[in-house]
Amino acid sequence: MITCVHQGFELYGSDRCFIETVRTLRTLHPTARIDVILPREGPIVAALEPFASRLVIEPLWILRRKGLARRLAVAPIALPVAVLRALGRIRASDLVYINTTVVADYLLAARLLPGRSLVHVHEIPEGAVLTVLRGLIRWSGADVVFNAHATARAYALPTGTSARVVYNGIAGPAAINAGGYDGSRPLRVLMLGRISRIKGQDVLIEAVAALPDALRRRIQLRIVGSAFEDEARERALAERIVTSGLSEQVSLEPFVADPTPLYRWADVVTMPSQRPESLGRVAIEAMAYGVPPLVTAIGGLPEVVEHGQTGWIVPPGGPEPITQALAGILADPAAWNGFGQAARARYEALFSEASAAEGIADAVQAPLQRARKWGRPAVPVG
Repeated sequence: MITCVHQGFELYGSDRCFIETVRTLRTLHPTARIDVILPREGPIVAALEPFASRLVIEPLWILRRKGLARRLAVAPIALPVAVLRALGRIRASDLVYINTTVVADYLLAARLLPGRSLVHVHEIPEGAVLTVLRGLIRWSGADVVFNAHATARAYALPTGTSARVVYNGIAGPAAINAGGYDGSRPLRVLMLGRISRIKGQDVLIEAVAALPDALRRRIQLRIVGSAFEDEARERALAERIVTSGLSEQVSLEPFVADPTPLYRWADVVTMPSQRPESLGRVAIEAMAYGVPPLVTAIGGLPEVVEHGQTGWIVPPGGPEPITQALAGILADPAAWNGFGQAARARYEALFSEASAAEGIADAVQAPLQRARKWGRPAVPVG
């Protein structure tokens, strides 16, 4: 019996990673019962149905910045109930896979039934949030999978913790994009992801606005994504595009479940993140299509992109480095003509589904071997 717990319900990066892990577990253990626990219905459900034995929608105690004060106010009553519910599911399972550190009820309950849980860490928080989440992981005693070396360094767990790094595995297309950019048309730049202070959409708009007029007219930028339950943030970004005089160069488009046409359209994909990205799924997906990424040197992004070979890495902290990089990309297309092929090769070597599946298979062995040792043989080991 395997239980897989996820804090989301959409189809953004961490959601897609969760789907791929559940699919890997199903491949490894085709006869196992796999229950998937989600906090609500959403687009992710249909994607999980082929791999889950049962999908359960029930409340989870998720630590999110939005609404945190209200959640803490009811914690004395609601949290014990959530922990008891999680404890019941852990007790019934040989392995509990907890996707991300914000699922507090399962991490708290894991301590009470040690040896059964594995937490997959995809985020790099800062300040007090990092302190709280690090404490939750240490309290849980769960085995840990980090999605990047930068993530592991940020949490700095004590020596002796059962932890490993497994890069996210991503399904790529059979063939990379045909053709290339030769400067004869506007450069097609794509930014794909949730609208938030972390991702840097506002900085990207400033960077494009700072280009000289002649260069700015040679860029077509599509910003694709939605804010999580925050329409005011989306409206503010749309207004910023207009006030920056970029209505002809920049479009703001809603989230799409299948980004394939976007990657096929793009010449360059950018992740101008201004807060730590634990890895950078969008950059990896772009490389799978042979599209070079332009990213900031923050979090795990430098582990994805090789500057000057598969894409570009610029310092975070403001629009100027992005402006300079875009100007250089426009000025000399021939200089990066081979980046797409090199990006695809790097994706295949480090970030393919097969590579990640091997890492996840190794990570789940320890709790499943304990299950066999302790007389819980529901899931075959090996």
